[in-house]
Amino acid sequence: MSVSVRPFGSLSSGEAVKAYTITNEHGASCTLIDYGATVQALCVPNKDGSLTDVVLGYDSAAAYETGHGHLGGMIGRFANRIGGARFSLNGKEYPLDKNNGEACLHGGFHGYDHMMWNAEILDENAVRFSRLSPDGEQGFPGNLQVSVTYRLTNGNTALAIEYDAVCDRDTLFNPTNHSYFDLSGCGRAMEQVLWLNAPRYLELGEGTVPNGTIAEVTGTPFDFRKAKPVGQDIGADDAQLRAGGGYDHNFCIIDPHCAALESAVTGIRMDVYTDMPGVQLYSGNGLKEQVGKGGVKMGDRGAVCLETQLWPDGMKHWGFPSAVLHAGERALSVTVYSFSVMDASATK
Repeated sequence: MSVSVRPFGSLSSGEAVKAYTITNEHGASCTLIDYGATVQALCVPNKDGSLTDVVLGYDSAAAYETGHGHLGGMIGRFANRIGGARFSLNGKEYPLDKNNGEACLHGGFHGYDHMMWNAEILDENAVRFSRLSPDGEQGFPGNLQVSVTYRLTNGNTALAIEYDAVCDRDTLFNPTNHSYFDLSGCGRAMEQVLWLNAPRYLELGEGTVPNGTIAEVTGTPFDFRKAKPVGQDIGADDAQLRAGGGYDHNFCIIDPHCAALESAVTGIRMDVYTDMPGVQLYSGNGLKEQVGKGGVKMGDRGAVCLETQLWPDGMKHWGFPSAVLHAGERALSVTVYSFSVMDASATK
């Protein structure tokens, strides 16, 4: 195991960005940049014994600064949407950025994925990124000391993402990572077979914000309890699919082993484990024609996000998990993306 560091270009401000690559004994690697505490590349073994980069990204800091879609970034203070771009806490109302219609999405116009982070190599398999999010940043109260640590394992390759935060005032905190996964490595993301351990999902209302209804997946295109291709039902005549432009919904998970994704093209399987109560399935509906790594154009629905998180707009709806982080309390959470090679008979 080792961690190497190299320049990754600079921002329009002139600030230099660095890339940190963790490599295990089997050659699998994860490259992270200190701009956005971002997962830039994740190369894991495929059925042929070579490596496939399974996440979308860019080749330069400048591209991350101007690109859209939050590719691989650390999201905060509050992942997903807050309806009306405002919330009340302890009798005070806090207005936020309206950067997604009338909603606040992923922290606003200047999210954590567009900020510089302090990087620290912890050991031969881990890099920690940290920063102080000052009181009032993005409209949220309190000075929040926040870090995210990425660990790459040896053996059966897995990437663990560990979130850690404490604030001096009551605030909201709901982090996630926004990696786009294409296990095929060639844009055939809708062919990926997905299993979600979720009997319910959150219905969307106006502006793709949850309307408060916790709906059953049974008999709907949202039932992934029996694994199926992501794109199998995405074109169904369904009001919720129309509301999200495809899948852009929070699934209410019932077990730490919340999801699995497979590609017959490469034979790669990814299992997802988390202590969060939700995972946002996003089918890449708005990727459009961005130019990513190696000059490859990204197409709509060319990758899939499985964003582990608290439920969106949780402070507005009865029965939703609370996102309030009380002053002095420590918020800790871990999500693991574990990779393996499928049985040969499943990849023919």
